[in-house]
Amino acid sequence: MPPSARGTAVATLVALVALASYIPYIPVDTRAQKTKAAFNDPKSAPDLVEYGNTDTAGHVKGGGLADVTAELAGRPGADDASVSSATVDGKLYGAPLFVGVRALYYRTDVFRDLGLAPPRTLGELAATARRIHRERPRLYGLAVGGAYTYGALPFVWAHGGDIARRTGRTWHAAVDDAKSRAGVRAWTALFGDDNCPASRCAAMGGNDTVQAFASGRAAMAIAGDFNRKAVDSGPVKGRYAVVPLPGLQPGRIAPAFAGGNNIGVLRSSSHRTLAVGLMRSLTSRRTQDRLFDAMGFLPASAGARRAAARREPFAEPFVRTLGAGTVPVPATPGWAAVDAGQVLPTMFQEIVSGRKDVDEATAAAARRMNEAFRR
Repeated sequence: MPPSARGTAVATLVALVALASYIPYIPVDTRAQKTKAAFNDPKSAPDLVEYGNTDTAGHVKGGGLADVTAELAGRPGADDASVSSATVDGKLYGAPLFVGVRALYYRTDVFRDLGLAPPRTLGELAATARRIHRERPRLYGLAVGGAYTYGALPFVWAHGGDIARRTGRTWHAAVDDAKSRAGVRAWTALFGDDNCPASRCAAMGGNDTVQAFASGRAAMAIAGDFNRKAVDSGPVKGRYAVVPLPGLQPGRIAPAFAGGNNIGVLRSSSHRTLAVGLMRSLTSRRTQDRLFDAMGFLPASAGARRAAARREPFAEPFVRTLGAGTVPVPATPGWAAVDAGQVLPTMFQEIVSGRKDVDEATAAAARRMNEAFRR
């Protein structure tokens, strides 16, 4: 390492140590209020913020994030999908720190005992789930949740549907089109006495489905790379494997939502140059490699992810899923209202409870989404 690079690394380390006692953790449930408060009180606001990539458009609308397009233009590193999560109307408002994606966890012992192979299509997934529950009634074949939006959306995307689409600068709900409805039907058909009864599973969210798998109550679950620790803390440790969630045809991978966090500079920062420098350092390839090795966070860089999968085979199905293509949530401030208003979970729960059919529930959800997009 040349002296200049060593100096930069040492300076960054010193800065991080000095800042450690000034970096507050904000719980997910209160992140919107706390972050908005920081935007509205520049005197007490930090210079940098780590934020979930679904919050980008809302933070930009709130006037809190600085446009760092000029500083990051042409910078190598994160792939296009990751960069898009920090982009609003063609401008960069941060840099990706890490990404997270979901795949299919399955019980190797159950599959071995029943002579099953990992499903190659979503149709096989449903059939396998029902067979397992039929032969092992105490197990959910596939744990599903009525409030598990990011478990459901790959079914919508795999069928060619979407949550919403953009025309010019305007977003419109698409969850009520024919292909989206086909995906919604495929997901909600998994709620029943032949797999995961609606009476138990309608209220379940993502964490509930992970816990069902980790505790040994489900033979399969759609879960993230970031859920490994939770799964390994249960009795299924050492008795499971992970494959990409399949698509409609053999060899295809269902599109997944790529979550993760970005680092952004606040517009109110009085130390912009230093803040941008620290942002670049925190989101560098070197830092991403170290975050993966220390904490398992998948790098935002495709090259770094491939290297990570070589070092840790557990990451391979998640890296393959990211490589096959991911879909972001709508890059509009209205998405925050859709998310907070539980529009999609309500839609799924209305269907699996029998209160509405698919056409009625998706139409109602589309109306609520369009109202949010127009605000």
